[in-house]
Amino acid sequence: MCGIVGYVGDRNAVPVLLQGLKKLEYRGYDSAGVAVYSETDGEVVVCKAKGRVENLENKLYDHPVKGRLGIGHTRWATHGVPSDVNAHPHFSSSGEVAVVHNGIIENYMEIKEILQSKGYEFVSETDTETVAQLIEYYYNDCGDITDAVFRALEKIDGSYALGIICRDFPDRMIAAKKNGPLIVGLGEGENFIASDMTAILKYTRNTYVLEDDEVAVIYKDDVKIFNLDRQEISKEVYVVNWSIEAAEKSGYDHFMLKEIFEQPKVVSDNLNHRFKADGTGVYLDGIKLDREVLKSINKIYVVACGTAYYAGLVGKFLIEKIVRIPVNSDVASEFRYKDPLIDENTLVLAISQSGETADTLEAVRLAKRRGAKVLAIVNVVGSTIAREAGDVLYTMAGPEISVASTKAFSAQVTAMFLLTLHIAMESGRMSLEEFREIKHEMELLPSHINAILSQAPIVKRFMEKYIDSKNVFYIGRGLDYIVCREGSLKLKEIAYLHSEPYAAGELKHGPIALIEPSTLVIGVATQQELFTKTLSNIKEVKARGARVLMIAMEGSTETKEFADDYIFIPRTHPILTPLLANIPQQLFAYYMAVGLGNDVDKPRNLAKSVTVE
Repeated sequence: MCGIVGYVGDRNAVPVLLQGLKKLEYRGYDSAGVAVYSETDGEVVVCKAKGRVENLENKLYDHPVKGRLGIGHTRWATHGVPSDVNAHPHFSSSGEVAVVHNGIIENYMEIKEILQSKGYEFVSETDTETVAQLIEYYYNDCGDITDAVFRALEKIDGSYALGIICRDFPDRMIAAKKNGPLIVGLGEGENFIASDMTAILKYTRNTYVLEDDEVAVIYKDDVKIFNLDRQEISKEVYVVNWSIEAAEKSGYDHFMLKEIFEQPKVVSDNLNHRFKADGTGVYLDGIKLDREVLKSINKIYVVACGTAYYAGLVGKFLIEKIVRIPVNSDVASEFRYKDPLIDENTLVLAISQSGETADTLEAVRLAKRRGAKVLAIVNVVGSTIAREAGDVLYTMAGPEISVASTKAFSAQVTAMFLLTLHIAMESGRMSLEEFREIKHEMELLPSHINAILSQAPIVKRFMEKYIDSKNVFYIGRGLDYIVCREGSLKLKEIAYLHSEPYAAGELKHGPIALIEPSTLVIGVATQQELFTKTLSNIKEVKARGARVLMIAMEGSTETKEFADDYIFIPRTHPILTPLLANIPQQLFAYYMAVGLGNDVDKPRNLAKSVTVE
């Protein structure tokens, strides 16, 4: 959600903070701000602006601030409308303490009322201002900012990643974490905090990854980390292996387009070194899921949110079809509250691009309390879900900057392919001949994706033809229906068009009433055993005046007779089609968003890495 960056060292903090905020803007872009200790004034100076980081930058150009200690924030609103007043950082009443915060303070109203009764005045609608005021309240009592932070944290309920500076302590900043990502960047004669490595990658690759209930006191030449009992603890340095170029647009108009075109490499990276050298199975990074473990598993759960959930549905479909183990699936926000039937004989697959998704993280914790085996499928190494799960399969997609997920979905689906094959072979549900056939087809996927991407100009022309669409329906059966759900989500997210996915066979049970002349229907028909049935449903919508754009496999010549337009994907094994069929949908959503003049990488009301409920 929100983005946090902080700096202490010998540089002017403002350019460092602004550069970091620009890298973090995909995490929230309702407003932005910085708080910097000005050595000239001996005060903490705050500058905030509603809207994009560019607005803040313009303000700072007109009213420059200089200092060697500062914190910055880019916001995705949870409490209070986007405004200069509600933007972070937030001050305490006297201007002594400044705070940036990602998360939700659940008992902030209770704390606020107590502080108001003691004469504290509040100016914003946010929960974060309560933290700044509470720290000042304790600071006025004890005179030590670190002690004040610890005392305040004892009173706070909820989730937080906090960056804190104090006027009387210009040599340090303090960071605290509970259920929100936060790292400490380690430099030479300078140190940083950030909610995402991309903010500080220009300056360092060495980090401490803060765990829940840890507090870091950060000086330019030293970092001390404590638990909530105020005991100092040691941390291992984690070295980030991302390249700076991976977080840049590299000549593409948008990060989303760049990330769509990175998918051949992402899939290739996920396949490399994961097949056993003798071609007899899959190697899953040392994950403990062998034949003996699988004997004790009688049920699998898939938990995830948004796009990751649809990737999980692909896995559910394939595991049930091939391995014949029952698989339940739940969006993580529902799983948490339904008292799921899980125990020590359950395998829970938790899927998250960031590894910080709040609902998915809490689902993991619930599963562990019930004794279930948890396997995380995540992209970000060292993320909270990766650390808390029993096992982790990394998807190696690299940084995904665009809010709408594309390459992460392909990486997650590839992981589900590999996991299905591994379970099938370990449990004796697949012959070696069939395994090697699918393995061969999987190794062709990167070249197949490149072939689809070469059709991007054709998809762009379809955008020009269908740009006037007000309602779009996606229909398919089996695996194709799962693909439709992801395609519909992408169109909603970035084109802001009303779109609905339907199992094609369900049209006649109600949704067909919504079909009228000129309605756009995107039909996905890549499953040969269901092709004629899906084609029958296409005929039904055509008979009612719909315009049809079909996605099918090469050689499906009947498509041309019943569709207005069509996109063919290369022929592949039936279980692998979800990955390929989704690529044209990504391109279509992208070009529709561009054609409608939308901000593709920063769609309204959305943010990357949803770390609040």
